[in-house]
Amino acid sequence: MSVKSPDGSRPVESDAEPTAGLQPFLHDACVTLYAPSFAVSRPDGQLSRGADGFYHGDRRALSRLEVAVEGVELASVGGGVQGADHAVFRSVLRGVAEATPDPAVTLIRTRAIAPGRLTERLDVINSGALPAEVTLTVAAETDMAPMERVKSGGVSRPVFGEVALGTLAWSGPDLALRLTASPAPDAPTPAAPLRWTIALAPGERWSTELSCVAQESTPPLFPPVAPGGAPWRRPRLVSADRRFDRWVDQSHDDLERLLLADPERPSDLFVAAGAPWYATLFGRDALWAARMLLPLGTSLAAGTLRTLARRQGTSHDPETQEQPGKILHEVRHAQGDRQGPGFALPPRYFGTVDATPLWVCLLHDAWRWGLPPEEVEALLPHAEAALGWMRDHADADGDGFLEYVDTTGRGLANQGWKDSGDGIRFRDGSQAEAPIALCEVQAYAYEAAQGAAALLRAFERPGADRWEEWAEHLKSRFRERFWVEDAQGPYPAVALDGEKRPVDSVTSGFGHLLGTGLLDPEESALLARRLAGPDLDAGFGLRTLSAASGGFNPLGYHTGSIWPHDTAIAVHGLARAGFPDTAASLATGLIRASDSFGARLPELFAGYGADESRHPAPYPASCHPQAWAAASSVHVLRSLLGLEADAPGGTLTVAARLGHDLAPLRLTGLAVGGAPLSLAVRPDGTVDVEAPAGIAVHRARADAVRGT
Repeated sequence: MSVKSPDGSRPVESDAEPTAGLQPFLHDACVTLYAPSFAVSRPDGQLSRGADGFYHGDRRALSRLEVAVEGVELASVGGGVQGADHAVFRSVLRGVAEATPDPAVTLIRTRAIAPGRLTERLDVINSGALPAEVTLTVAAETDMAPMERVKSGGVSRPVFGEVALGTLAWSGPDLALRLTASPAPDAPTPAAPLRWTIALAPGERWSTELSCVAQESTPPLFPPVAPGGAPWRRPRLVSADRRFDRWVDQSHDDLERLLLADPERPSDLFVAAGAPWYATLFGRDALWAARMLLPLGTSLAAGTLRTLARRQGTSHDPETQEQPGKILHEVRHAQGDRQGPGFALPPRYFGTVDATPLWVCLLHDAWRWGLPPEEVEALLPHAEAALGWMRDHADADGDGFLEYVDTTGRGLANQGWKDSGDGIRFRDGSQAEAPIALCEVQAYAYEAAQGAAALLRAFERPGADRWEEWAEHLKSRFRERFWVEDAQGPYPAVALDGEKRPVDSVTSGFGHLLGTGLLDPEESALLARRLAGPDLDAGFGLRTLSAASGGFNPLGYHTGSIWPHDTAIAVHGLARAGFPDTAASLATGLIRASDSFGARLPELFAGYGADESRHPAPYPASCHPQAWAAASSVHVLRSLLGLEADAPGGTLTVAARLGHDLAPLRLTGLAVGGAPLSLAVRPDGTVDVEAPAGIAVHRARADAVRGT
């Protein structure tokens, strides 16, 4: 049967039962990962339903791994992730060997993920005064389901396995799976659980280790990265707000385990977009994450730029939406399940309007933070090709704006970061029709053209004046066509629709315009006031759509929810545009939210306000960890400190305005020009900076720093 995909953009094929076809919820899932592998389980550690499973190579290797004790209730008493690739779960065996009301026997389940391997250690501990005898069982199954089928809520039949010398083994068209246990179970069979009879004297412990190895039949799409291979310095933050410290620390662990390598040059690394749905290369996500992490070093940016440059468009392909100079949207396995009529995107898909200007922006910013000149220069031909795409292909109708339309009928209906089918709406709630020119994409394009001009001039290549002129024309056209007005005053529409009408909803997109240079100071002040309003600022971050707009839904994917990266971009834009108090207020909301999610901010969460609840509500199908949500911690920290680098010019600007009780603060692990950078903020706001030789530190008022 055919069901609608979660974003509403296209149908998907599924073997679903009548009650299936809904995207599985993830809000209470425990995710452990080491890309390209990860495990999704219940809070008690069980892999039992929905999206639960051990995944590798965009397939679900294990769909079930349930631990039970025959005739005994397992009562979960907590647990969860430890860093990124480990988790611990604790349960009490109710009523076993209990001489008093106190629990006596516990089960500890310790999980570790490595590329292609899930390991679980099971410990049964008798802390009571009586002997205990129990039968522990482990039930394991696989359906070898492709990721798209799991995400769409499809149901796949279990794959029959084989037993040999205490090992369970399964094989599929492109994946082989082997599960072993040590010590071996009593009598394993494919149809019955693994079983151990355990006798424990008081104070004794029994243990077994399960190891599940998944092996692809072909080389991995993107190879894993060895432990300790992160291409950035580890940030160490010690502030007066331990919530912020924990957010930065957890984010680093998650980002390190989202790293993947380019098989064409394994030293070039990038971060996968997120787990479970997006554990692969996504152009937009990888670019934003690398841009946000620039204060930690430029190596990730360099690897991301080169990985995407190798896959930059060179020809016209209507099916994949490839065009010369265009940066791709995503790369997936070419699995047969993704090729059904009208089902899914091509394995290499270019349906994104913003990744190309963002690529140029990242190259410029990495140069400013100290990417070596020879590495920058080698990428300039790709930058020129990207600029050519902006000029020659992104503006299909010649009105001077970058726009998109899905010409296949099977691709993404919306191709900015708000890429759900209903993500771009008018103020009355009606949906905009393509071709669509997004406001934030024009800001990216302006920033890319100006940044490219600086690069071309610095490296003595032609075209700098021409691109500066192009950028100024774009700014003028934007002011003429995008600005609308309501009772609160003027503001830019979220987009122009296919009839060139301003799509007049009030959105978080304002934050993407600030600090790019597209706006003048008066326009920036108007948007700063809007972003501080209660219809957008929920107290935990920015709503994607104003609560006063038609179609607002606090649980709408892009129509009222809160995305951490979106708010972090606004925090940075506000700080650069000279509005540090508003930036600090939004940053405080994100820090507050991070604590409610165990320091691992998800892809998005619900847009209910802090006046309705002390804690943010989850969006049930949100991925976590998500690369740009994790990288937002560094972006917010940089913004509050007002850090702007010009390594080629030998300067670093600091304009700290922490905004709430963060000082005293000590931060190490930063880098500029390839050398260590650290700083401290005293309780009185004084900033001490330890900068590398050759970098002059300029201190500025926070409200005087403006984007260029």
